[in-house]
Amino acid sequence: MARLSYNELKVGTIFVKDGSPYKVLDSAFVRMQQRKPVMQLKIENLVSGKVQEYAAHQNEEFEEAEIEVMPVVFIYQNRGEYWFNEKGNPKNRFQLKDDILGQAAQFLKANTELTAYKFDGKIINIELPIKMDLKVTEAPPAIKGNTAQGGTKTVTLETGAKVNVPLFVEEDDTVKVNTQTGEYIERL
Repeated sequence: MARLSYNELKVGTIFVKDGSPYKVLDSAFVRMQQRKPVMQLKIENLVSGKVQEYAAHQNEEFEEAEIEVMPVVFIYQNRGEYWFNEKGNPKNRFQLKDDILGQAAQFLKANTELTAYKFDGKIINIELPIKMDLKVTEAPPAIKGNTAQGGTKTVTLETGAKVNVPLFVEEDDTVKVNTQTGEYIERL
């Protein structure tokens, strides 16, 4: 395992702290008068998804996390359990609970290719494509006269997710959605 010094903790670096993998989201080198310099970090726990501030000092050493990235395919969901299999190996199945998936769970569609992150032999996170095309299954009708202002309405997608879209979007339309923000991008 590679050892990292505090000034090697750049954006995107993944390291181990308290037995969990953390990803550096933001880093700034701070030097105050007559004090030792520190690396001011914003880090994300890759297991829990929690983001926190952390000050790394020059006398600290960090262990680089060995994260295995693996392509997987979402199969189905049942009672808060989400089932996947390794791409190209349908027999290698595993399931994750919705507390690990968080917001991403609402956009999962059968046969979608995803990226799984493994740490210490255990799947810790799933990453969806940033943009996904999803079918609108329920859409309230646009109220006549409201369309000139470019208003929005809430529709239900095939995955059960609810998204705000422009009034011209109808049931059975396919829309592109940003899975990280949950926002509508365009109608296809």
